[in-house]
Amino acid sequence: MEPHLRESLGYVAGCMTTAAFVPQAWRVWRTRSTRDISLSTFAIFCPGVALWLVYGYSLGSSPIVITNGVTLVLALTILVNKLRYG
Repeated sequence: MEPHLRESLGYVAGCMTTAAFVPQAWRVWRTRSTRDISLSTFAIFCPGVALWLVYGYSLGSSPIVITNGVTLVLALTILVNKLRYG
């Protein structure tokens, strides 16, 4: 696969998986309800995304760095609100 196509694929995939967190983060922010969100899932997921971010940085991969950076912010928003509102 040509490099520009591979990078485009990375951006599309990253944007799609990142966008999946937007509705949940928005709902948590709007309702302040986290009753049905698993604390353990987000406690494991956030460090995992942070490691993907470091990995992407070590490769010099903008798609991995940018999309995982945004995903980390969204996931941390959900985690912090889970801890705050239980």
